[in-house]
Amino acid sequence: MARLDAWLKRVPNWAVWLAGFIPLAWLIWLVVTNDLGVDPVKEIEHRLGKIALWFLVGGLVITPLRSFVGLNLIRYRRAIGLLAFIYVVLHLMAWAVFDMGLLMSQAINDLFRRPYLIFGISAFILLIPLAITSNKASIRKLGANWRRLHWLVYPAVLLGVVHYLWQMKVIRTEGWIWLVVALLLLATRIKWPGSSARSAPKKGPSKRQQAINAANKT
Repeated sequence: MARLDAWLKRVPNWAVWLAGFIPLAWLIWLVVTNDLGVDPVKEIEHRLGKIALWFLVGGLVITPLRSFVGLNLIRYRRAIGLLAFIYVVLHLMAWAVFDMGLLMSQAINDLFRRPYLIFGISAFILLIPLAITSNKASIRKLGANWRRLHWLVYPAVLLGVVHYLWQMKVIRTEGWIWLVVALLLLATRIKWPGSSARSAPKKGPSKRQQAINAANKT
């Protein structure tokens, strides 16, 4: 694992971004080749939403990997989080543009007809401040409050999973797996009895370092 960790540290951030856009490139190719089935709009929406969910959950995996396995991918978490947000935006735009035709009245009616859409939009709203503050300047400015703000990713992930499950007419095994994995990853953030002493911060770091350390522990 140490050898793998050392190898991954040599992977540049741009490679993560490049890999993150491969699913989008593949989806565009399927659109160009007209290979999305009888309902391409629905397929585009679902694929973009599923990719967004993969990146959201992938961002939650980073901390447990470091804590329990010793694999440190913290340097890539910002890219993964922003990729998740980009795919959420694309997912929402696909619904608003292709499905609703940018008609506000039709979109509102669709929200009442399919209330699971409200969960998805709520998750998107929670992710907006996280995307805006995903930079070093915000970490320095907000300090410890940056970490508290980024706790919003937890309810956002849960809302996204509920949105995904609810849109199924019959919840398949895959849907329950998503829910169990999300809950397990969130459970790793719980401060269990006896864990406070092990996680107590060292004395003496500057306020800037405290803010950066707090961001890395999110």
